[in-house]
Amino acid sequence: MRSTFSIGLTLIAAAAVLSGCAMAPAATNAAGSHLDTVQKAAALRICTPGDYKPFSFQKADGAFEGIDVDLMTGFSASLGAKPEWVKTTWANLLPDLSAGKCDIAVGGVSVTTDRQKRAFFSAPYMVNGKAPIARCADVAKYQSVADIDKPSTRVIFNPGGSNERFARANFKQAKLTLHGENVTIFDEILANRADVFVTESAEAITQQKLKPGLCAINPDKPLQYGEMAWMLPRDDVAFKAYVDQWLHLQQAGGDFQRVMDRWLK
Repeated sequence: MRSTFSIGLTLIAAAAVLSGCAMAPAATNAAGSHLDTVQKAAALRICTPGDYKPFSFQKADGAFEGIDVDLMTGFSASLGAKPEWVKTTWANLLPDLSAGKCDIAVGGVSVTTDRQKRAFFSAPYMVNGKAPIARCADVAKYQSVADIDKPSTRVIFNPGGSNERFARANFKQAKLTLHGENVTIFDEILANRADVFVTESAEAITQQKLKPGLCAINPDKPLQYGEMAWMLPRDDVAFKAYVDQWLHLQQAGGDFQRVMDRWLK
C-alpha cells in the first residue's frame, strides 16, 4: 500500500507550498492569531472524535494514538506547546472549532466545500477517497455504487461526517442504517447485521487488518476522490501559513513519510 499513498502524498507535497500563497487572502491581520496565543499559553488545544483508525483513536486508558496524534505531537513541539486533546464527535467537530473550544481539528478530516464555508483547511496531506468494506465473501457483490445501491443491501454509516453524506447522496434504494459508534460499526458487518460500510480507503485498509473476515474493496480505486487535511479557524491567515509551512518541511525532510509508514504499512 505504500506506493498508492506515496503517489498521492507526492502530489500533495508539491501543492502544499503553493496553497499557502494561492488560497490566502491578500490582506493579513495577525492580531489575535492562534499562532501567538498557542505559543503564549504553551498549549495547543486539539479537537478530535478519536474513533477513526489509523488517524486518531482513543484507547481504553484515555490516551490517543494514530497518524494525526503523532503529527500533532511534533507540530505542538514546534510551537513550544503541549498537545491538549479535546474529545468531540463528528457532528460537533466543526461547531466546536468555530466556537473556539480548540485551536485545530484533526483525526481523519475529509476536505469538503461545506466545511470550507466555515473553516480554513491546511494544505491536504493525503489523497484518500471513499472505499467500501464488507465481509470478504461478499466482495464481488459490491464493486460499484450501482452494485451496492440495491434494496437487498444493508448500508451502515456513522453520523455527522462525510461518510453519512456519501451514503445519503449515493444510495437511494439500499437500506440505510445510522450507527452511532464508528468504533463498533465494523462488528455490525461481521455479525451480519449490515452488509457494507463506505469510508476512507485508509480506514478500510486498517480495519481489514484488525477485523479478520472483512475486506476493503478496491481501495486503490475509490468510489469518490477525497483529500485529508486539518481544519483551522477561519480567517486566521497567519496560523494557516505556519501550519502549511510546517507540513511542507515535514514532507520534504522525510519525517512525515516515516509517520505514514508506521501506521499504513
